[in-house]
Amino acid sequence: MSPPMSPMKPPKGFAPMSCCWSTETMQKWLPFLGWLPDYTWYALKMDFIAGISVGLTVIPQALAYAEVAGLPPQYGLYSAFMGCFVYFFLGTSRDVTLGPTAIMSLLVSFYTFHEPAYAVLLAFLTGCIQLGMGFLRLGLLLDFISCPVIKGFTSAAAIIIGFGQIKNLLGLQHIPRQFFLQVYYTFHNIGETRVGDAVLGLVCMVLLLVLKLMRDHVPPVHPEMPTGVRLSHGLVWTATTARNALVVSFAALVAYSFQVTGYQPFVLTGKTPEGLPDAHIPPFSVTTANGTISFTEMVQELLALGFTNILGSLFSSYPVTGSFGRTAVNAQSGVCTPAGGLMTGALVLLSLDYLTSLFYYIPKSALAAVIIMAVVPLFDTKIVKTLWRVKRLDLLPLCVTFLLCFWEVQYGILAGTLVSVLILLHSVARPKIQVSEGPMLVLQPASGLHFPAIETLREALLSRALETSPPRSVALDCTHICSIDYTVVLGLGELLEDFHKRGATLALIGLQVPVLRVLLSADLKGVLYFCTLEEAEKYLKQEPGTQPYNGSEDSVPEHKIALLKA
Repeated sequence: MSPPMSPMKPPKGFAPMSCCWSTETMQKWLPFLGWLPDYTWYALKMDFIAGISVGLTVIPQALAYAEVAGLPPQYGLYSAFMGCFVYFFLGTSRDVTLGPTAIMSLLVSFYTFHEPAYAVLLAFLTGCIQLGMGFLRLGLLLDFISCPVIKGFTSAAAIIIGFGQIKNLLGLQHIPRQFFLQVYYTFHNIGETRVGDAVLGLVCMVLLLVLKLMRDHVPPVHPEMPTGVRLSHGLVWTATTARNALVVSFAALVAYSFQVTGYQPFVLTGKTPEGLPDAHIPPFSVTTANGTISFTEMVQELLALGFTNILGSLFSSYPVTGSFGRTAVNAQSGVCTPAGGLMTGALVLLSLDYLTSLFYYIPKSALAAVIIMAVVPLFDTKIVKTLWRVKRLDLLPLCVTFLLCFWEVQYGILAGTLVSVLILLHSVARPKIQVSEGPMLVLQPASGLHFPAIETLREALLSRALETSPPRSVALDCTHICSIDYTVVLGLGELLEDFHKRGATLALIGLQVPVLRVLLSADLKGVLYFCTLEEAEKYLKQEPGTQPYNGSEDSVPEHKIALLKA
C-alpha cells in the first residue's frame, strides 16, 4: 500500500488571489461592505443628524412634487423612501440622496394622465431601462448632452413648474396643465383669485426666502465658541434647514384654526391614506369607465422615458432621481456614510403611518410656495451672458432647448442634443487648417483628422498647392493627429498620386506612433515621412545625408521601431 500523499503546496511566490479578488468584487457591487466594517459612533451620530435634516426636507417636498406630477399626495411619499434604503447598499457617494424631484415630477406628469397606474408602470419600465443601460455601460450616451442643453432644459422647466403652481398659489380651479393653455386660463381667471390662498401663499414664500437667507448667512461654528453660542447656532441651523417642514406646519396650523371655527378660506390638500400600500406587481393594464387600456397601449406612451429604479414601483412609487437640493442638505449636515439615508427613509415611513391625518389641513398654496421656492434656483440668469462671452455658438442649443421645452420637454431635450451633436460633427468634418508659408507650404490641421474631414483637407491642398502655377510642395504637419481611419488612408493615397502627377511633393511630418503604424500597415506608395519640417525642407533641396523613411519599417528610425513594437 502506497503511503498517503502530502497536500500539494503552492509554488514559491504564489499568492492566493481568488479570495482577494472575490472581496474586491463584492465591494464593487455592494459598496457598503467597504465602509461598514470601519463604521464609528461618531459617523452614526452625524448620519443620524443628516438623515433627520434630509427627512424634514423631503416630506413636504414629496407632498408638493406629487402635485407637480399630477398624482395624489401620498404617491410623493411612496416615492421618497425606497431610494434611501437601496442607496445604503448600492450607493457610492455619502452625500447623494434619491427621491422625487421637481423636474422628474414634471416629466412624469406628461405621461401619467392623472392616473397613478401609469406612474407606477413608468417607474418599473424606466427602472428596467436604467438597469439595462448600467449593465451595458451606456452611460456614455449622456456625455452627448451638453451643458447648454441642460441649462436650457432646467431653466425652461423652472418656469413651467413655477408658473404651474400659480393656480394653487391663487386658489384657481380647473386650469389646464399644458403650459400655453395654463398661461392663458390663469390670466383669464385671475378675477377668481381666493384672497385667503393668495395671502397665505405669499406669506409662505416670504418666510421660506427669509429662512433661506438666514441659512446662507449663518457663520461657521468654531470649537472655541461658548457652549451657548454653539447651541443657538445649532437651533438656527436646524430651523433654517427644516424650513419647508416649518412653513408647511405653520400653514397647516393656520388652516386647522379656521377649520375649528367652521370657516375655511383655503383649498386644502385633503385626505391622505395612511401607511404603505401592499407590495404588488406594477399594473400592466388599466380599467376605466370607457373600457380596459392594455399594456401595449400604455407602453406606447411610456417607453420614451428611462431613468430610475424598479423596486419603488412595487410600493406605488413614481420615478425618482438624485436631488441636488437634498444632496446639498445632506453634505452640509456632515453626513459620513450612505447610512444617513436609512434615517431619512425611516422618517418618511413614520410620516406615512402617523402624520397623514395632519396632511389633510395643509393648504395647497403652502405647497405651491414650497415648489416655487425650490425651482427658482434652477433658472440660471447668468448663462446667456457667460456663453456670449465664452462661445456664442453654444447659445444655439441653449435657445433651441429652452424654447421647445415649452412645447414638449422631451422634444426640447432631443432637439437641443441634436443641435449640439451637429455642432460637434461640424467641427470634426470641417477642422481648422493652419497654413504657413516657407520653402514648403505647411498645412497643419488644428484638431484630429477623421473620415468626414478628408474632403476639407483635399480641397485645401488642391487650392493652395496643386492649382497654383507652378505646383508647390507641401508638408502636412500631423502633430495634432492621434488616429486615422481607412477612409483617411485612401484619401491620402489619392492625394499622393495627384502630387506625383503634377511633379510636386507631399511630405508628412510629426507623425505620432498610432498614425505611423496605420500608414505602414497600409503600404502607401510614394509617401514620405519626416520627423521635422527642417528634415523635409533639406530633402526637398536634395541636401546630402537627409533621407525620408518612406513606407517600410526598415527606413523608420530605431526609436520609432521600438515604439511600434511596444
